[in-house]
Amino acid sequence: MRRRMTFFGQPRPLANLFGVELWERFSFYGMQGILLIYLYYESSRGGLGINEATATSIVGAYGGSVYLSTVVGAWLSDRLFGPEKVLFGSAVLVMAGHIALAVIPGIPGVAVGLVLVALGSGGVKATATTIVGLLYEAGDERRDAGFSIFYLGINLGAFAGPLLTGVLQSEAGFHWGFGLAAVGMAIGLIQYAVGRRNLPPSAREIANPLPAGRRPLVFGAAAVVVALVVVLALTGAVKADWLSNIVVVLSILAAVAYFAVILTSHRISDVERRRVLAFIPMFIASAAFWSLYQQQFTVVTIYSDKRLDRDLFGWEMPVSWVQSINPVFIIILSGVFAAIWTRLGDRQPSTPVKFAAGTAVMGVAFLLFLPFAGTASVPLLGLTGILLVFTIAELLLSPVGLSLTTKLAPEAFRTQMVALFFLSVALGTALSGTLAGYYSEDNEVPYFGILGAIAIVLGAALLALAKPLRELMGGVK
Repeated sequence: MRRRMTFFGQPRPLANLFGVELWERFSFYGMQGILLIYLYYESSRGGLGINEATATSIVGAYGGSVYLSTVVGAWLSDRLFGPEKVLFGSAVLVMAGHIALAVIPGIPGVAVGLVLVALGSGGVKATATTIVGLLYEAGDERRDAGFSIFYLGINLGAFAGPLLTGVLQSEAGFHWGFGLAAVGMAIGLIQYAVGRRNLPPSAREIANPLPAGRRPLVFGAAAVVVALVVVLALTGAVKADWLSNIVVVLSILAAVAYFAVILTSHRISDVERRRVLAFIPMFIASAAFWSLYQQQFTVVTIYSDKRLDRDLFGWEMPVSWVQSINPVFIIILSGVFAAIWTRLGDRQPSTPVKFAAGTAVMGVAFLLFLPFAGTASVPLLGLTGILLVFTIAELLLSPVGLSLTTKLAPEAFRTQMVALFFLSVALGTALSGTLAGYYSEDNEVPYFGILGAIAIVLGAALLALAKPLRELMGGVK
């Protein structure tokens, strides 16, 4: 009998999804590594000279919108097109957004580019995760390890992107860096197109088709929303420094609506309903985690620009290179975590325990900033150590959270349940932009101390709820 080909012991189609996510993350993190400084650097340094607090609000809102857009991508997947088609179309939008940032100067380029990248990345995230979940049968203990390998692909891209765009930005200018991000996404699209036919048939299925009679109403409502957003933007009715708060509110409203729709649906069983209820505390913990973790792109970027000693043997490394430290640790440790979960099998900690540990460890990471408060020039090794703790927290929560979502998802809401997890990331990411507005070099002790302590308390509370949550999850670990 011919031996079936695998990808590091995982289903072979994981390789194609691994590749498209690698290049999408290369472009995403490569662009994001230079985005904040592009916004607040003065024009003499190639930037737009936007107020720093406003710039962090824009970055937080953009990051939150990426994850908020998973709702749109998930709905299109479950109701109209199926996950595979949405994944491909979304990747095209991402590439178009990076092209806009590269070729359109000033604020218009930022507006067009970030909207397209946010919408496209949201669609890629929701559908790619769903398709990875479809590669495994129920009860397949390779699932968590497979998601960890998938997460490795994400972080290979996240490692290389800021390094290369940062060098181009330093040597040739911001728009060359944005252009490289577009090239990376083009490579991802080509490799995905070559291998997409090997994906399982379930990747093309529409889980809950929208009745034809309801389509005109839905499309009309969508057109009204788009027109309203355009009018608000063109008239200046929405201030840039409000953006992260707006995304926070939208994320909360969307999450409440999604939980309500799923929990009241007649298409789910009592067991599925209890599993969705069990996800609510973990949604809250996830949002808290991401509100701290995503400050890598707001507070940590400012910290790296103004407080960090970036001298490497007489050469000052680009600010964006700090964004590649976390992916290096992910690349090193993701295989270790995958091996640990695989070896432990059914003896590994339950998902609520992993979530609790990830949230608390993230709080510890923030407390580790305190010894450097008041230091004139923070050593690179010190920040590197803190980012190592960021990584440990991330590996305890993020890939496990993606895996859990696919296991808890009701059959009729497969992709939309994944969107719920990403809504927690949207909420946390937008909060990272809002919280960054309260950071300054003069208040580092209360800033890092209070946020770190809150995360540790939330982790402890989730740990106390671990046993009843396992019971609600109905056999899902």
